[in-house]
Formats: sequence, structure tokens, C-alpha cells
Amino acid sequence: MTDREAILQRHSVRVYEDRRIDKDTVGLIEEKIKELNNEGNLNLQFIEDAGKTYNKLMNRAMGLGSAPSVIACVGKDTDDLDERVGYYGEKLVLYLQKLGLNTCWTGTFNRKNTGAEVAGDERLVICIAAGYGKDGGRPRKSKSAEQVTAGKKDRPKWFNDGVELALLAPTAINQQKFTIRLNDDDTVEFIDNGGVLSRVDLGIVKCHFEIGADKVEKEENR
Repeated sequence: MTDREAILQRHSVRVYEDRRIDKDTVGLIEEKIKELNNEGNLNLQFIEDAGKTYNKLMNRAMGLGSAPSVIACVGKDTDDLDERVGYYGEKLVLYLQKLGLNTCWTGTFNRKNTGAEVAGDERLVICIAAGYGKDGGRPRKSKSAEQVTAGKKDRPKWFNDGVELALLAPTAINQQKFTIRLNDDDTVEFIDNGGVLSRVDLGIVKCHFEIGADKVEKEENR
């Protein structure tokens, strides 16, 4: 499965089967996390037993209490931490999708019960529920490309394909509060329009856009 295929297949899942992630798969996840932590200067942590991370009433009502495992998105508390968490966290989410797992980005959770190790100069930004979903999730409503783009009107195919996948990026409460601007010199600018966890969202959007745009460039260069 390619990254593009993983994006097209993946939807947020909140209700999980009552079974643990198998040991071989856990090993692959932990290796991928080491790689992404090195690339993104992060401290993403796979916690095999989600325990009471999702014991809040809202989480239980949504079904998240059934998630067997959780990924704690931790890093040094810098200005760009949220965006890096979104970018590299989504790379991990897509990798888990390829492994046959389901996920859900979660901004609401019990911070005291995650089991994450957070140093004094670090911050726990968000968590990702992970496990075998009872279903594959459902598509959500989305804005149009015209609603999230700006700048140059004559847009190349690579840009349009990048926007197509960016519109499939999960965002907090499906707010999609971002703008992707194509400048006259064909550089791309990602604009945060504010909102809950919008900087995390912007990192996820960048990840999706790059996958879409890179796919087209490779096709055109054959």
C-alpha cells in the first residue's frame, strides 16, 4: 500500500475490537517511531496498554475507551512543536494504516493517565488512539479546493493533487481552518487560520499535500 492509498483508505475510528496489537506489529511500530523521532526531533511514545487514557465520560461515550493502545505525542516545548507533531504523527498514522490498524487523533484524554514520560522541557500535545477498529470508519464532509486555496490562478497539476489529499487530512472537529497559497514563483505557503489544535492540523495538512504533490512529480518525470 502506498502513502496515497493509505490516505484514501484511512478514516478516524473511535470504537475498537477487544484485542491487543500483536507483538510483531508492536515491534514494527516502535522501529518506525524511532525513525520519526530522529527525523522530527520528537519524543513520540507508543504505549501498548492505553489503560485509563480515555476514561473521561466524553471519551467513553464516543467509544474511545475501547482503544487498546495509544501514541503520546511529546516533544521539547518549542514554537513549532505542534506543527511537527502533526506532520510526523500523521506519517505514523499512515504507517499504522498500512499495518492493518486503525487510529484516531484525540485532543481530549486524561493527561495524568497516559503513562507518557514528559520531561520538564517537554510538552504532551495530543494523543493518537490505535488498535483494530470494529469498522474502517466513515468519510466526513469536506470543504472544496476553492475554499482552502489562494494565490496564483493558473495552478499546475502537482499543486491540485496536493490539495486533493490535503482536503482528506483529519482536523480537529473537522474545522479545516487552513489555506494553501500558490505564489507566483510556484512556492507553496500554508496558512493557519486559527482554531482548536490548528497548528497540529497544519502539520497533518502539509504531510498530505507533500504526498499528493510528490506523486504527480514522479509520474511526470518518468
